[in-house]
Amino acid sequence: MKYPNYRARRMRRTENLRRLVQETRLSVDQLIMPYFVQEGIRGKEEIQSMPGQFRFSLDALLKELESLKKLQVKHLLLFGIPKEKDAKASSAYHSRGVVQNAIRRIKKEFPRLTVISDVCLCEYMNHGHCGVVRKETVDNDATLPLLAETALSHADAGADIVAPSDMMDGRIGAIRRTLDQKGFTEIPIMSYAAKYASAFYGPFREAAHSRPSFGNRKSYQMDPANREEALREIQMDLEEGADMVMVKPALPYLDVIREIKSQFRVPVAAYQVSGEYAMIKAASKTDYLNERNIVLESLLAIVRSGANAILTYYAKDAARWLREEF
Repeated sequence: MKYPNYRARRMRRTENLRRLVQETRLSVDQLIMPYFVQEGIRGKEEIQSMPGQFRFSLDALLKELESLKKLQVKHLLLFGIPKEKDAKASSAYHSRGVVQNAIRRIKKEFPRLTVISDVCLCEYMNHGHCGVVRKETVDNDATLPLLAETALSHADAGADIVAPSDMMDGRIGAIRRTLDQKGFTEIPIMSYAAKYASAFYGPFREAAHSRPSFGNRKSYQMDPANREEALREIQMDLEEGADMVMVKPALPYLDVIREIKSQFRVPVAAYQVSGEYAMIKAASKTDYLNERNIVLESLLAIVRSGANAILTYYAKDAARWLREEF
């Protein structure tokens, strides 16, 4: 029997050889850890649907960030949960709002951490939708000034990146113009550009107290059936001034990430969302999956598809596991 000259297994024979020819690498530098900071609580509250994740008071969050620093995770995303909600999301853009105060404290005590602020109104609206509601319909254009004011307040507090997640048409342009007019020309915008109306968001809505009081978000978030529409969304946001675009969720939409990266050649982030996290947690508790192995494999797949950065509730665990490999 004649064997082929090329044998793929030769370079798989040892761990060192496999690492030598590895095409995709996962690095702690790519990881972004999401956090929930809440007004009116003391310490931290575990999120029932997301074991191991918490809502933090500001003081508790600052203590938590010591562990983030030790693991050399350099980037975090902030979600705010205010004491008071109303129909204008007033707490979202208040100069002393929960996120604004958190940004100031974090940048003072951890100046080298990259602070990314989620710019949305759902946590601040008394109805739980991402924009101004009129006759049970989200008014796109009436929402844009509030989003721009929110992003401006985050930049003024010291945010390194603002990340609009609302999916209103035209919001990137509105935010970019407002930031530039106020002198924040160097603040990047990370746009949730292809955010799908996904069933994977359930645990997050419990975590952020942001479940809509009526209807759903399908009129402004994307249909999971659509891929070409995502490309149009990306193009629109880039033309309006986005510096980085995001696909959310991550693992069910690897084809979308790949297509965006191939077509636009821009920095791409992917959000491994609460439902993805909760599923892995549930399966690993029953020993159906090895938690460490499945997390690292799923994160590697996201990078392989074309993502430059991953927002994941597993950021700390992944950082520790990556360190243990060497």
